[in-house]
This record gives sequence, structure tokens and C-alpha cells, in this order.
Amino acid sequence: MSFPNLKNKHKEAALLTPQKYLDYLKKRGKYPDYKPPKGVILLFQKELLEYIIKNHEIVKVRGFHGDFYLLKETDNRIGVLGNFGWGAPVVVILLEQLIAFGVKEFISVGIAGSLQKDLRVGNIIICDKAIRDEGVSHHYIKSSKYSFASKTLTKKIEEALTRFNLEYSVGTTWTIDTPYRETITEVKQYQKEGVLTVDMEASAIFSVAEYRGVEAGSIFTISDYLAELEWELKFHLTKDHLETLFQVAKEVLLDS
Repeated sequence: MSFPNLKNKHKEAALLTPQKYLDYLKKRGKYPDYKPPKGVILLFQKELLEYIIKNHEIVKVRGFHGDFYLLKETDNRIGVLGNFGWGAPVVVILLEQLIAFGVKEFISVGIAGSLQKDLRVGNIIICDKAIRDEGVSHHYIKSSKYSFASKTLTKKIEEALTRFNLEYSVGTTWTIDTPYRETITEVKQYQKEGVLTVDMEASAIFSVAEYRGVEAGSIFTISDYLAELEWELKFHLTKDHLETLFQVAKEVLLDS
């Protein structure tokens, strides 16, 4: 059996469309009150959004699942979206709606597990490609091992990190829907391949961006370790690092 079940599904037209959903919001009087921002930063950690709300002037935009805000300091050109959960399915629904709304650039800021022994909490990873071990991306583009970040945004993220005098690594992540089914065999295999991290969204974000003709990039900080074939959790140490990555993402979207 192929996956998806309908062979070459990615070539078929969809019955449901994000534009149809936005049209529905208009009829219900719930369409966003503001023009679309130039770029949106996707946030997966609640604490990071709380930091932004506390320390930046923001405008809340209605009409989207989760919490969507525009940053006043950017003249509402940059938005942040958070409090929508984790995983490829939910972020892709929101990505589709934001693209239909008119957003052209996205940077995902989040955490990832380390697959390599030399990557520790605080290390910054620019993800330039992702192994497609989630189900969403295969409904959008032809099935293959990898999906790829925007080369343009990836380069701009590198340049911004250099201006911030921050060290970073560039490499591959393994995107999987099911964190509690990350097996030892898989970790060993991806370590051998030089894969840096494991996450839950990147490959799907990149695939939808390719399908819709927009730009998407991703930055991680390390939150937990798998490299020693035991799970060592360090999520509580990521707050300051995520705040730094938010500042980097904001600068990249403003300058792009």
C-alpha cells in the first residue's frame, strides 16, 4: 500500500480550501481586522509567547486558532502566532490560513532534541532540511525523504546570527509526529547519517511552503538529549535561548 492511500494524491485538487474558510469568517463578521503582516514567527512554547506579550507592544488579531499578535514596534509588519499546540497537523492548518490571508514569509522558532553528542542546551540549530517522518507533508508534495527550508531565509538567519555574534550549526532534523515512538534503532541510524535533531513540525512546514509558493525557515535550541540512547530532559533551561531566537527571527523578517 502506498502512502497516502491514493497514489499521486499531491497532484489532485482539494475540495476544502483555506480561502473558503476565510470567506466563511467574512460572512460571520470574524475576519481579521488588520492587513496581513509581511512575516509571521511561529511559536511552540507558551513561555516564549508570554515573554513577548509582557515585553513588547502588541495588537491581537482575531480569526485564527491560537493567539495571533502583531508587533507594534515593527509597524505591524511582523506577527507572532502561539498557544495552538504542537505537531505538524495543527501548525499546517494555521499555516494554510495565514498564507491565504496574505502572509509570504514564516520562521518557526522552537525546541528540538539533540541526536549528536556535541549538541547541548543553548546550542542554536538552523534547520535547512528535514526528514519527512510525519504524515502531513506527503499530502502536499511528492513523497521523498526530505523537505527543504527556504534557501533565502536560511541564509538571512545565518547572517543575522553572525551579526548577533552567536554560534550556530546548520543541518538536518528528523520530523516525527509521535515523540513516544522515537526508537533506539532510528536514533542510531540518524546519528550515523549526521542528522542533528528531532522535532515535530519542520518537514511539514517546509512542504506546505513549497506547495503554496511562500518562504519558510526554522531555528531550534536544544531542549533534550537522545544521543546517549537515554532521554535526558532539559526543557526548563531553554527560556533565555528561545527569547534570543525570537529576536533573531524578528530581525530576519524585517530585513528580508
